[in-house]
This record gives sequence, C-alpha cells and structure tokens, in this order.
Amino acid sequence: MTEGFQQKNISVPEGIWIMRQTWNDVLFAHWPVDVSILRAMIPPVLELDTYNGQAWISMLPFMLTNLRARYLPAIPGARTFPELNLRTYVTYKGKPGIYFFSLDADHRLAVLGARTFFHLPYFYADMKADKNGDGIDYVSKRRDGGEAAFCAAYRPVSAPFTAEQDSLDYWLTERYRLYTTYRSKLFYEDIHHHPWLLQHAEAEISVNTVADAHGITLPGSDPLLHFAKKQDVLFWPLRQWH
Repeated sequence: MTEGFQQKNISVPEGIWIMRQTWNDVLFAHWPVDVSILRAMIPPVLELDTYNGQAWISMLPFMLTNLRARYLPAIPGARTFPELNLRTYVTYKGKPGIYFFSLDADHRLAVLGARTFFHLPYFYADMKADKNGDGIDYVSKRRDGGEAAFCAAYRPVSAPFTAEQDSLDYWLTERYRLYTTYRSKLFYEDIHHHPWLLQHAEAEISVNTVADAHGITLPGSDPLLHFAKKQDVLFWPLRQWH
C-alpha cells in the first residue's frame, strides 16, 4: 500500500500503518490570524509554526470514505461520513505538524473511538455534503447544543496543480504529522499520502461559527482557498513523545 507513496523530502514513517481513509471533495479555507491569539491556545510544549512570520488557521470540510483499520473488519456504518476540521500549524523539535482545535464528524461511534484511542477533540454533528454539479453544498451543526455550525457551497475553479515546495500553498497543505496532548503528555501520529493535487477554489460561506465556539475570531477578509478532489491517506499508531 505504501508503494509509490514516497515523495521528495517526505519519508514513509517507520513501522506499520494501522488505518487508511480516503478524503473526497476537500475544501481548504485558510485565514491569517495574529500569532499572539493562537500561541495562547495551543499547548506550551508545542511551537506555533508561521510562514514569513504569519500564523494561519484552516477549516477543512470533506467527505471521508473507505475508513478501515488494518487487519480488522470495517466499522459498521462508518466507512463514509462527512468531517470538518479546524486546525493550526505547529512544530515540535523541528518536525512540522498540525494541531486540531476540533474535528466534527457525523458518526457517533467514530467520534467516540477517536476521542478514546487517539485523544483528539472530535465532536458529533449533523452534517451533509451534497454534490451540486462540479461543486459541493456542505452543512454542519454540532450536536452539543452550542453554536458551532458551518454552511458553504464550494467548487474548484482551476486545473489541478501540485504546490511548489517553498510556497505558502505547500506549507499549508503538505503536513504529515498531527500533535495532541492528553493528561499533560504530548502525543503524535504520522500519516502518509501522495502530494496534494490542488485546485484553486471559490466558496460562498454563509455560516461559520466553529472557530467562534473555540474562542477564535476569524478575520473579515476572504480566506485563501484550495480544493482537492481525492486523497488516499495512511495512518500510523499514536505515539507518546518521551
């Protein structure tokens, strides 16, 4: 499965991957955010990553398919569901990665499993992702009684391309490790996939209160947008940093 996944400067993680997923019709919506705001919201052990001194926060709505753990049967009803991520960019000991403020998913068992076994801030939400020509109509409303909701119509508007390695596009999308904390301990998980085949995108975001629910105010400027049709992803075990 990892054959052909090798890419320049991105090595396949050591050991055996334990899970695979496919991400479909992914929107990357990125906003520049003041460094001091995000620094106060990530664990002190992590360093906030910046591009030319600028911190960023991103939202990723997509449809998750083909969820399967290695050597195990598929989780009943959990092979396909929408997901919505809110994340920023961090480093630890020089290794860049992602830090999630939240991950919303429309599958109760998947949310419970991710919270229990991967210590990630998953939330159960009512979600829909409908095809509309070459675009997606996407709706999410968290089920915890709060106001974390997202509603957008988005579509690609360019030919596919791969990001240049030193570009902002590459810095925002080509990330191969996530960090999380649990009981004051740092954990990380490596992933691997082909380079993102990106497209420029347009989006009408009519509701976006997910960041607000986590005490983050997004700027009023339009986000930087990317679209990706499909990405197959492999996951390695969650490990504690010693």
